Order: sequence, then C-alpha cells, then structure tokens
Amino acid sequence: MSTTPATNVETTSAPAPPKTLPVSLTPTAISKVREIMGQQTPVPSGLRIGVVGGGCSGFSYSMAFENAAGMMDKTFNFDGLKVYVDATSLMYLNGCVVDYVETLEGAGFKFENPNVKSTCGCGSSFSV
Repeated sequence: MSTTPATNVETTSAPAPPKTLPVSLTPTAISKVREIMGQQTPVPSGLRIGVVGGGCSGFSYSMAFENAAGMMDKTFNFDGLKVYVDATSLMYLNGCVVDYVETLEGAGFKFENPNVKSTCGCGSSFSV
C-alpha cells in the first residue's frame, strides 16, 4: 500500500480584521483642527489629545497644539495631521472618536468615549 502525498493543496487564511486605532478623529474634526492650526504662528506640528485629572466627574479631556511628540507619546497620523497621545491618556481614550459638531447652541469638539461610565452636566468631565 503506497500513500501519495497531497499536491496542489491551497491553504487560505481569513483576512485579518482591520486594526482599529486607540483614538480616531472624524474627517470633520481633522478639517477643523487643520483650519485652526493654519491660523497659529508658528504653525504647530500636531495636536495633543489627553486626559487630565479634575472636573466634576474626575477626568477632563484636553487638546493643545504641540511642536513635537514627547518621549512617552504615541503618534497617530490622520491624513497628514499628527496627533500625539501620552501613554497614560491612551488607557482612558481607547476606542475614543473625536468629532467636531456645530449646533444652534454652539460648536466644539465632541469626544465619543466607550470607556466612560458617567459624565457631568457640563459635558467635558467624565468618570471611568
């Protein structure tokens, strides 16, 4: 009895699921950040997004322009816009989407964070 090894066996693997970024910006937010950055002198190299202690519920979001990444920062690129996030903030922002919204009451950046357990009435403070 002889056994013949299989030939022409094709192996395929399922495509890897798309890698989601820990933090992302909508196209509207990217456009608004670029618009504001263009008005700065000198023009900064990127945007820092972070979480700071304080606020009504324990934490608040922070956004500021930066000229370079810090030693412990992760740098993300959104259509040429550099976004810097420090390692500690990254834990609280995992899965967060930043958008820019304009309503009759006002306009501003809105954070959609799946890690938030509760927020306060002001909308800029949260707890996890």
